Order: sequence, then C-alpha cells, then structure tokens
Amino acid sequence: MGKIRTPHYRIVVADSRVARNSRAIEEIGRYSPGQEPSFIKVDSSRALYWLSVGAKPTAAVEALLKITGDWQKHYDLPGKEGTLRVAAPKESKLIRFEAAVREAMNEPKDGATTLKKKAADRLAAKKEPVVQAEVAAPAAVVEEAAPAHVEEVAAPAAVAEEVAAPAAVVAEEVAAPAAETPAQ
Repeated sequence: MGKIRTPHYRIVVADSRVARNSRAIEEIGRYSPGQEPSFIKVDSSRALYWLSVGAKPTAAVEALLKITGDWQKHYDLPGKEGTLRVAAPKESKLIRFEAAVREAMNEPKDGATTLKKKAADRLAAKKEPVVQAEVAAPAAVVEEAAPAHVEEVAAPAAVAEEVAAPAAVVAEEVAAPAAETPAQ
C-alpha cells in the first residue's frame, strides 16, 4: 500500500508457509511512518489473541507491538502502557471558519484596507462637517463668473453687427453706381 515517498503498511496475520504477498488471514492494524508522530493503529485484542495461539511476529511488527504496549501485555513485562505518541487533535474546519467569521465581524469597518488616494479623500470629505462660510464663498464665485460669461456672449453679437455693417455699406455702393448710370 501507499505511493512513492508516502509509505503505508498493513499489519497482517499470515501463514508462514505461503508467499509474502499472498492472501492474509487477518489485518490487525496499520502503520504510516510518513506522519509526525508516526500513525500506528493496532487492534490490541486481536494482536494478543494471535500471540497467545503461537504467532511469531517479524522484527518490524515486534517493534510496533512494543511501542503500542501489546508485546509487554502478552509477556507481562513492565511498560504495558507503551510509548505510543499521539498527534494533537485538529480543530474542525467548521469551528475554524466560524471563528474567522466572528473575528471578521469585529474588525472596524473604516480603515480595514488601504484605500486609493481619491477614495480616501472622498471618505475624509464625507466625515468632515460642511461649514456655512465655505458654502457661501463658492456662491460669490459663481456670481462673479456669470457677468463675465454674459459679456463674452454679448461680444460675439457686437462682432456680428460690425460684420453686418460693412456688408450694408458695400450694398449701398453697389446700388449707387447703378443709380448714377441711368442719369447720365
């Protein structure tokens, strides 16, 4: 079992007269050395049963049974509790997610992220109260700008009148020679 660089082993009871990879009589545990601490799971009652009926474990399985304490239980040796280290239980993903949501809800709404300069200026403008004196000053600027604009509009009309006047003079000059011709 396992894959490249991730070994997993089954602890099995097999007949010594058959091939190593042949069918096992019973699987009594698992061993994964790739984790820290190594994962060792042995069904103690079945291991003790097979040891009591005369099964001879290999050196590797004997070492695992000593770590779990099953070897000491079978031979009444001290250290029956074994030296098996267990990994700390992981916090469930749901609990971690709920904690992150609660933490996110407690964060301040403003200033949680860095805003762009324009967005920060608009936010600062919204927070500052508007003063009446500042509002009155732009109105005066608008009133001053309005007469200048009216003069600009009036100036093109005067230019149009000036353009129209020479056209009238030209029309009179053209009409005058025509009037003089019949008189002669």
